[in-house]
Amino acid sequence: MKAGIHPEYRDVVFQDVTTDFQILTRSTLGSKETVKLDDGNEYPLIKVDISSASHPFYTGKHKVMDIGGRVDKFRKRYAK
Repeated sequence: MKAGIHPEYRDVVFQDVTTDFQILTRSTLGSKETVKLDDGNEYPLIKVDISSASHPFYTGKHKVMDIGGRVDKFRKRYAK
């Protein structure tokens, strides 16, 4: 790889602002805000609106509704 053209890849903390869920991962995103974790290190903090802790699909609150018989239409179209 060429030197000096790639962004810095570092540890960052993503925090869901609705549930205060935090996850430590690596990213090229940066932030002026920091957070200190239980391991004693300080990491850049990136706030997100939605994560797996608050998204309805992952929390089990997602409702699947068959509007207009889409499943029946699919089965009729591709039935053998």
